[in-house]
Amino acid sequence: MGPLQGLKIVEFAGIGPGPFGCMMLADMGAEILRIDREPTGAQNIEGIEDQRKNSVARGRKSITLDLKDPDAIQTALKLIERADALVEGFRPGVMERLGLGPDVCLSRNPALVYGRMTGWGQTGPLSSAAGHDMNYISLSGALWSFGEKGRDPVPPMNLLGDYGGGGMFLAFGIVCALLQAQKTGKGDVVDAAICDGTAALMAPVYMWLACNRWQNQRASNRLDGAAPYYGVYRCSDGKWVSIAPIEEKFWALFLELLELDPAQVGDRHDQNRWPDIRRGFEAIIGAKPREYWCRLFEGTDICFAPILDLEEAPRHHHNAAREIFVERDGVLQPAPAPRFENSKVELPSQPPVIGEHNGTALRDWGLDETDLRVLEKSNAL
Repeated sequence: MGPLQGLKIVEFAGIGPGPFGCMMLADMGAEILRIDREPTGAQNIEGIEDQRKNSVARGRKSITLDLKDPDAIQTALKLIERADALVEGFRPGVMERLGLGPDVCLSRNPALVYGRMTGWGQTGPLSSAAGHDMNYISLSGALWSFGEKGRDPVPPMNLLGDYGGGGMFLAFGIVCALLQAQKTGKGDVVDAAICDGTAALMAPVYMWLACNRWQNQRASNRLDGAAPYYGVYRCSDGKWVSIAPIEEKFWALFLELLELDPAQVGDRHDQNRWPDIRRGFEAIIGAKPREYWCRLFEGTDICFAPILDLEEAPRHHHNAAREIFVERDGVLQPAPAPRFENSKVELPSQPPVIGEHNGTALRDWGLDETDLRVLEKSNAL
């Protein structure tokens, strides 16, 4: 089911953004065969139970190929010949050394979309260096922008880089290239780099900076926590709420519900007044528990939401009504997104155990018994 039904993708197993991008594609209906490198019987880092809970790996079938074996490489190439796209997340040059680089694969399948997921990209002075999400988002100004004024930058988990600037841009690039390949019959290589994607996500900030509407100082702008009308407030029970009445009419409603005189609050556009206005709101909101503010604000146009922890979020009535979180086999996980009016998107198959489909997936992808016997004889499978 889903708008990508019928597309076949070979995924070379990796970590972080590559698997997340493939989850997005699988959620939309693509058929994905994941090639894991551990031969059958090898000690896996994750136990079987943990592999079943790895919801990012949902919607795949898994085979194990020893990519140091020539027979395994030939098998991988036969699978690639039958695929619409390929995804790999190794350092630049690794796939070429294995004999699975873009030139080789596109010569066997000219319409193939070859997706490459890295942190620094395929070119550039840092392309061969190791790194993690926090490093990749450092060069765009993104990491510098998170945190409180006068304090150290705060890493925003690895959501911004690995998944926002990485996996999502990988999936977007692959779908774009697939559309082009359908029109022209010619494939392409997608160089998806987290540093590139994160910089693209920063486009609005750089636009505001160019228009003199953004200060190059942390927590000094209306959308980075400085403005009292766009921020986080602690309640009397130690829980938090987020309040964002940016527009004038929402601000007026906010003050009305708080029974505050606008003249008493003062000019919210005067940044010199921001600390005083914020302290006033902190005192008011901090005097009541979060539930009180939910009853007063939730569902109104003041732009409000309670800040929920990971256990509270799935139980929130809005999330429950839209079935934003789903449970399968005791594993709670976010549902596929986005939704479509004319395409049914459902939770795909459960995450595979490494090598679970060695006996079936190769046949499903059209390899014959001779191919399988060669693999079994060489222990490449």
